[in-house]
Amino acid sequence: MTDSFVFDDFVVTALLAGIGVALAAGPLGCVVVWRRMAYFGDTLAHAALLGVVLALSMQWLPVIGVVVTGVTVTSLLFLLERNRELSTDTLLGILSHSALAIGMLAIALLQSRLPTIDVMTILFGDILAVSQSELWTLLTGALVVLVIFGGLWRKLVSLSCNEDLARVDGVAVARVKYIFMLLLAVVIAFAIKVVGVLLITALLIVPAACARLFSRSPQQMMLLATLFAVLSVLLGFGASLQWDLPTGPAIVAAAALLFTVSRLLQREVV
Repeated sequence: MTDSFVFDDFVVTALLAGIGVALAAGPLGCVVVWRRMAYFGDTLAHAALLGVVLALSMQWLPVIGVVVTGVTVTSLLFLLERNRELSTDTLLGILSHSALAIGMLAIALLQSRLPTIDVMTILFGDILAVSQSELWTLLTGALVVLVIFGGLWRKLVSLSCNEDLARVDGVAVARVKYIFMLLLAVVIAFAIKVVGVLLITALLIVPAACARLFSRSPQQMMLLATLFAVLSVLLGFGASLQWDLPTGPAIVAAAALLFTVSRLLQREVV
């Protein structure tokens, strides 16, 4: 009886963590798709590897290290973009692969001091290892992100349509973009435990891409993207339990399956 209760509680905690990440990833993913920021998401995810390693070496919570590296990369990109000597995708490529390489070197150097470092968990997530305290931290963080995102929603839609017109309308474009990048860094920090650093970008863009096929307004796309993200978590989590699959990849595979089905249905309707 006790073992059954512990197992049920363990599963519910993991499932709630996945849904919490999906609720934040869905809306933010819409802006990522509109503004073609998938490569930026990858850059933050690769930098997160270094953040996790640094956090473990300093005995911090991993999420703190990921947020710190995310903020650092975001600030560097923001400053370097103003120089305009190199294109944004070139800067992202430099930051992304440099952070990933340094992170892997840090793992190699600290492996003997930190035998608890599990590279596979960092890369692909381990949602079933989410504790109660981590769950509450994740849900609180997701709520804060959504509240701030909601306050920026109209401005983000405006500058996603046309930055110049948004600037004329009085939108502080640079500030709004920077705040959104920080929100993205926070979501990625919390999502690492769920899908890992290699797959988090997929959870941001695939549900949003599904939603775009059926949406006629930004608000509708945001709601549908959130629904698809949650559905991806539920399907992937269920498949993981049913067939003993790694949960992070199963969630992303479920999202990809939903996109494929959505694409086929859209063609049938057209």
